[in-house]
Amino acid sequence: MEVERSSTDAARDPAPSSSSSLADLETAKRRPRRLPSRPKSFVPAVCVLAATVLAVVVFSADSPWSFLQDAPPSDLTADQLLDGLLTAEFSKRSCRSRYEFASYHEKKKNASHKPSPYLLGKLRRHEALQKRCGPGTAPYRAAVRQLKSGKGAAATDCRYLISISYRGLGNRMLATASAFLYAVLTDRVLLIHQYKQDISALFCEPFPGTTWLLPSGRSFPLGHLRDYGIGSNESLGNMLKANVISVGAHGNASWSDGGDRRPPFVYLHLEGGYDFHDKLFYCDEHQLLLHGAPWLLMKTDSYLVPGLFLVPSFQDELGRMFPEKDMAFFHLGRYLFHPVNDVWRAVTSYYRTNLAGVGQRVGIQIRVFQKKPTPLQHILDQVLSCVRREKLLPEITSSSKINASDQAILVTSLSAWYYERIREEYGGGRVAGGVHQPSHEGRQKWGDTSHDRRALSEMYLLSTCDVLVTTGFSTFGYVAQGLGGIRPWIMPSTPIWSESDLAEKKEVPEPPCVRAMSVEPCFHSPSYYDCTARRDVDVGKVVPYVRHCEDVSWGIKIANQSS
Repeated sequence: MEVERSSTDAARDPAPSSSSSLADLETAKRRPRRLPSRPKSFVPAVCVLAATVLAVVVFSADSPWSFLQDAPPSDLTADQLLDGLLTAEFSKRSCRSRYEFASYHEKKKNASHKPSPYLLGKLRRHEALQKRCGPGTAPYRAAVRQLKSGKGAAATDCRYLISISYRGLGNRMLATASAFLYAVLTDRVLLIHQYKQDISALFCEPFPGTTWLLPSGRSFPLGHLRDYGIGSNESLGNMLKANVISVGAHGNASWSDGGDRRPPFVYLHLEGGYDFHDKLFYCDEHQLLLHGAPWLLMKTDSYLVPGLFLVPSFQDELGRMFPEKDMAFFHLGRYLFHPVNDVWRAVTSYYRTNLAGVGQRVGIQIRVFQKKPTPLQHILDQVLSCVRREKLLPEITSSSKINASDQAILVTSLSAWYYERIREEYGGGRVAGGVHQPSHEGRQKWGDTSHDRRALSEMYLLSTCDVLVTTGFSTFGYVAQGLGGIRPWIMPSTPIWSESDLAEKKEVPEPPCVRAMSVEPCFHSPSYYDCTARRDVDVGKVVPYVRHCEDVSWGIKIANQSS
């Protein structure tokens, strides 16, 4: 599928070579923007006009004077707005990916996966909440003063959720989507904490007329948010242990001493290593208690959404928002995550140069969970065994006659070695569109913005594929499959904490890959505690639409009830 563009666009935005488009991202980011020289005939009246306009402008990455064309578009189609998922309140130039994303997924259409009217209404109401209560507003300033004072009572009717995510970009995107859904369910303003991560260098703002970024510096009274952890006194779990929160005979939770010890905020420790008391977050009685907290801090690196689907008080609301429950991240990710113009330009340029115009794009995502991810032959053998077994790529024969398939192969990996071996196998005209790898960083670089920008580009490129083969346990692959609405073939993987076994397990698993039951990511660290029964249960069997993951036996994911 080729995306058409005008000759004017082509002249302004020439496609870089396939080897340089993603590598040039950081150069584009650092390139200084030159302002137009001021005409000699400037007069004070013009200055007054300019000052007035600048008071309301939102600058785009393309031009410091783009406000001259910054009126919201009036010609957007239902496809461009993702069937109402997006609002038309942003200019096209300020964030091109927002309204161009659909055209790169037109072939798949996903026509049966339209967002529900109820979800659309919830999103519009949440946008209004973010605008009314977000940074820079009087309610926000009052809430910050309340937080500084140490008082537990809310100063306004606006309540806040600060998302503290970490690890690689895939983890952070899944954690952010989880926090956003929880914020929507509980009518809280979502604010994203940044720590050595320039979110604005990756994503456009998702909410019109406001920001989702937590203001940094002295204006916010809580510092070092990344330092909160399992030992923090302000955590839900530790307050339960210290009897700051008391639990009655029937499981009802309340603040001790009539609320006199009620803190100004509650920290939700939802990392993989959280303990029993922290996991009580998923109980209705504790959700009722948390409802009154003016500020919540949520720290996680996981996709918590399947856990939220198991909270009884959320189930009806989630069912109305997502009639197709296994499309939750498909809608959340497409709503929230819009690459900034520099990143999007790299995505579209690489796509046009290497992937457009073929009958089928096959994406292969390889992740090796080792501190030193040296190339491993048995992983390559697993990839090749998967694509041959499932007939995803043409069979290689000894015949000298080559019948090229109308396919292109996109390989994403930190190592170039796998790409080179796959190119040896399927290059030379065996696939008409060739074999491609946008980048090979060698190792994962947490907190490196340029590394994250290339990773984001590759996630979006994978999402444009028609077929996906992904590495189990990889959040990078989860994001790509979710954005594209693609059920991948998942290859079992050995997690990093089991790398001592890696040298022994050199055989290819049987089967080498399995088809995912849904496009949903896996929640790697669920709570197994049934709050009503007050005992551990098999959470993969509580409701028919939450099952155990194909790649992580102890994890859970949302599935179609009939799958």
